[in-house]
Amino acid sequence: MDKHLGSVQISPHEQYFLRMQRNKEKKSMEKMEESNQCKRKLRVCVATCNRADYSKLAPIMSGIKSHPEDFELEVVVLGSHLIDDYGNTFRMIEQDDFDIGSKLHTIVRGEDEAAMVESVGLALVKLPDVIQRLKPDILVVHGDRFDALALATAAALMNIRILHLEGGEVSGTIDDSIRHAISKLAHYHACCTRMAEQHLIAMCEDHSRILLAGCPSYDKLLLPHHREDYMDIIKSWLGDKVQEGDYIVALQHPVTTDIQHSIKIYGLMLDALISFNKKTLILFPNIDAGSKEMVRVMRRKGIEQHPNFRAVKHIPFEQFIQLVSHAGCMIGNSSCGVREAGAFGTPVINLGTRQTGRETGENVLHVRDADTHNKIYHALELQFGKRYPCSKIYGDGNAVPRILKFLRSIDLDEPLQKTFCFPPVKDPISQDIDHILETQSALAVDLGGTNLRVAIVCMRGTIVKKYSQPNPKTFEARMELILKMCNDAMRDAVGLNCRILGVGVSTGGRVNPQDGVVLHSTKLIQEWSSVDLRTPISDALHLPVWVDNDGNCAALAERKFGHGKGVENFVTVITGTGIGGGIIHHNELVHGSTFCAAELGHIMVSLEGPECMCGSRGCIEAYASGMALQREAKKLHDEDLLKVEGMDMKLSEPITAAHLINAAKMGNSKADAVLTKAATALGVGIINILHIVNPSQVILSGVLASCYQAPVQHVISQRALFSVQNIKVVTSDLEEPALLGAASMVLDYATRRIY
Repeated sequence: MDKHLGSVQISPHEQYFLRMQRNKEKKSMEKMEESNQCKRKLRVCVATCNRADYSKLAPIMSGIKSHPEDFELEVVVLGSHLIDDYGNTFRMIEQDDFDIGSKLHTIVRGEDEAAMVESVGLALVKLPDVIQRLKPDILVVHGDRFDALALATAAALMNIRILHLEGGEVSGTIDDSIRHAISKLAHYHACCTRMAEQHLIAMCEDHSRILLAGCPSYDKLLLPHHREDYMDIIKSWLGDKVQEGDYIVALQHPVTTDIQHSIKIYGLMLDALISFNKKTLILFPNIDAGSKEMVRVMRRKGIEQHPNFRAVKHIPFEQFIQLVSHAGCMIGNSSCGVREAGAFGTPVINLGTRQTGRETGENVLHVRDADTHNKIYHALELQFGKRYPCSKIYGDGNAVPRILKFLRSIDLDEPLQKTFCFPPVKDPISQDIDHILETQSALAVDLGGTNLRVAIVCMRGTIVKKYSQPNPKTFEARMELILKMCNDAMRDAVGLNCRILGVGVSTGGRVNPQDGVVLHSTKLIQEWSSVDLRTPISDALHLPVWVDNDGNCAALAERKFGHGKGVENFVTVITGTGIGGGIIHHNELVHGSTFCAAELGHIMVSLEGPECMCGSRGCIEAYASGMALQREAKKLHDEDLLKVEGMDMKLSEPITAAHLINAAKMGNSKADAVLTKAATALGVGIINILHIVNPSQVILSGVLASCYQAPVQHVISQRALFSVQNIKVVTSDLEEPALLGAASMVLDYATRRIY
């Protein structure tokens, strides 16, 4: 019996497997201990360029330093930290007990655009030696300064991973471009707001490498900010007589994309502060181009000697946040105003465009067009002394723990080459000789009352091949025939070297072209209401599909291939079995709110006229359509008044509108009277159109167009307003307007390019 198992009886076979299990567990523990011993610390280099970015980086540096078992911290200092005029702020880093591994003098003085460029170049010359010596696993870079761009560029080219803080945010000036450029170079991102996270995703950055951390400075800001010695801090900077909430903090930087205007705003701000007559702590601007001129403006106005002002180059961050939190107001264009001040509810006046696009709390009053002293003074009157709720837009006080956890999760064995998450796009068409020689074409479908027609139409409007079948009476048979004819045409298109771009469908009735649905059909096409044409055709052929009313298609055909080419406003009227048409206004087809525009056949020209197929009376269609003329021809024939001498007419032949027209031409006064009445009705209807939409041209299309052109022009010249009497009525030269219009929908939209 095994002594470890008490009185439980274990067979030799079971004892063997238990010993094997214990050995396996022992080896697993030894392997884990060995792995932990082999796991090396993450070597993190934090590079800081100025007093502003150090306030965000210092909490992270403290967090890294407090976990020596996981991280090795290297600190690189460059930029304005090492310039006396800007406070030699590297000393506060040393006072915070951080060992500075490298100090790089990278600023070329001049404070203009050229000096900024030269400073980036100088940093790029000096950084490689430092990076090679430190050999960091990851470089932490903050924000949007030109120095940071040099850091990110050097690290990326030297295959060092980059963690970028505060990417994805939006503001004014060149900072936006620099910030986004650093984001594209960075491998990892720690952003502050949900909107910034969405911006980074929209920029095709890998979502798995984006951490929504919040702003690290908020980890300090959201701690109880009423230090016991806060009044001592206020008095040390502003004098013994100043009271809490009775002073202003001013911090204005140059806008590098509009330096002269930003200098003007700075002068107006100083004038307003002088007039407002409150104690003001004003900080020198940063080192961007234009700062030297701003300092000159400050000195010309005697700010450094003015009893109400205290001008300083630098304030330690811990003391600065106490001064901001207890100020009556903060004014300027510093990001501190729109970000950190919100944590205290301090009222802020944001001047100019430098922070345009930043997310702000209700404590910020924007004066973007700060063009007068009075406007800024009025803003001071509105904001000074107010108090607002604490804003947590930029953080909740837990950014540093999140960032440290994120750093621990970085796998140094994964590929260094960053990848971008581009949205899916269609594969580009290869530009081989066969594609270039192909004729771009459309499949056009025309659903008439009698026939169903399909055609291959090329870009020039030439019908390459046409197919025609009787239109079935049922919905199922009709759809089956449409798909069969389209598939036949697609196969033939290959042999004809035609590349089909899409399918255009012309059909009678009221159509919703946006959804590709026939809403209501004419009585000539049965079972054709509430029919989705687009979906089944598109699914079967794998092509885009456009659908519209046959009258609208006729207008589109004229716009692309006919008399309407180059004409901005015109009307097409179809004169066939029925009367229809389309209106082109400002080069676009008019559909109307319920897709009922251009039902020209149902314009009423008489209150007591003949009954129309729509159910009303006195419509143009009831007078001038082919069916109306056929009706009148039958009446004359029944009364034996149609036939005239010399007219060839067989007894078994059905009576049509053509018989009426021939009889009129051969001198039949009764037939001529019917045609005159029809032409007059059509002319009056077209006059109504001219008076409503005032087109520059009327195009008559269809089998009756030539018969009506001259009399309609005469009616217009006699009855229309003088201003439209000279508008020309022309007959269409197009043989297949419905097919060509259906094709034009495809050829115009499928080949359109958006720049």
